[in-house]
Amino acid sequence: MNGAGPQTDAAGRLLDRIPTGLAAMETEANRLDRDGGFPEQAFAFLNACGAMTAPLPRRFGGLGAGTEPEAGDAMLRLLRLVGHGSLAVGRLYEGHVNAIRLIVRYGTEAQQQRAAEDARAGHLFGIWVTDGSDPLRLLVADGGLLLQGGKLFASGARHVTRPLVTAQPEAGPPRMLVVPLGVDRHARDTLGGVHGMRGACTGSCDFTGVRPGEDAVIGAPGDYLRQPEFSAGAWRGIAVALGGIDRLVDALRDQLRARGRHEGPHQLVRIGEALIARETAAMWASRASRVAEQPGHAEGDVIAVVGLARIAAEQAALDVIRLVQRGLGLGVFLQDNPAERVMRDLATYLRQPAPDETLCEAAGWFTTRDLPA
Repeated sequence: MNGAGPQTDAAGRLLDRIPTGLAAMETEANRLDRDGGFPEQAFAFLNACGAMTAPLPRRFGGLGAGTEPEAGDAMLRLLRLVGHGSLAVGRLYEGHVNAIRLIVRYGTEAQQQRAAEDARAGHLFGIWVTDGSDPLRLLVADGGLLLQGGKLFASGARHVTRPLVTAQPEAGPPRMLVVPLGVDRHARDTLGGVHGMRGACTGSCDFTGVRPGEDAVIGAPGDYLRQPEFSAGAWRGIAVALGGIDRLVDALRDQLRARGRHEGPHQLVRIGEALIARETAAMWASRASRVAEQPGHAEGDVIAVVGLARIAAEQAALDVIRLVQRGLGLGVFLQDNPAERVMRDLATYLRQPAPDETLCEAAGWFTTRDLPA
């Protein structure tokens, strides 16, 4: 963050404290990958550190991380650190940040104030936008609003208490709503047989019969899909994935040293290539976050830079996974190897929609112009 002052000091203290909990976060992630369950300890730690209120604007007692331009670098570092500890926790925390950002960007002052109060009270926000065979619909019935249908691929389906969802009204573009949920929700905790990211507790939630108040609706029709915000937010997912890349690079070096194989020329090449891939992803993540967060950039530039960064991070992550597998051999596929779960989680985390379309659109945009400075 630019300049000195209480907020800068608070962000520094938060970023200094997060690494102290990463080992415990990883231990919990390994256990949940095997036994199932929600990362309660990780979120208790993040809450105690102040990370759960960090996205709130400073006027509400937060750090503005993720909601104010000058705090973009702090949010990138925070997401990267959390991803290093657990990609599943990173996915859930990223959703928390993104939901608060949308409320701050499009909500009324009263809605922002309520979100701040909820975040300070320990509520976990999330974004659930994927429809299944019974899409979520926003109806008008008996003089009020009524929800019918549900959401799939909902991270923290039984644990997020303030999901921001998209619902289709009877006419017009989708609307955003924040729907308070309690333990009586109709949700399935996990998707059976998922390859990675098991600790994110991704599942489904049925909202049929829920009656949200008028004040639950955030913004104007179509705001969720409004550019460049809709595409630009992907940089925060890149930052989390970068943390997973960090963890795999650490595992490669640590395990090769432990085996006394770190000085072999072929292994040194792998370590060097892994470091190059990681730093490539880091540079793209930094560029994407700054173009997305700092005002003054053309909409097309923001969308295309973030799109290129997304593809660069994916390529870097896949390269590092390959290098870890070749460098550590069959042992890295054993479940008690710390890198085994991280590889599965990272490969799953990277599966975002339409990568080919994203790359082609970004390349097309920059065919006749250069990347912004």
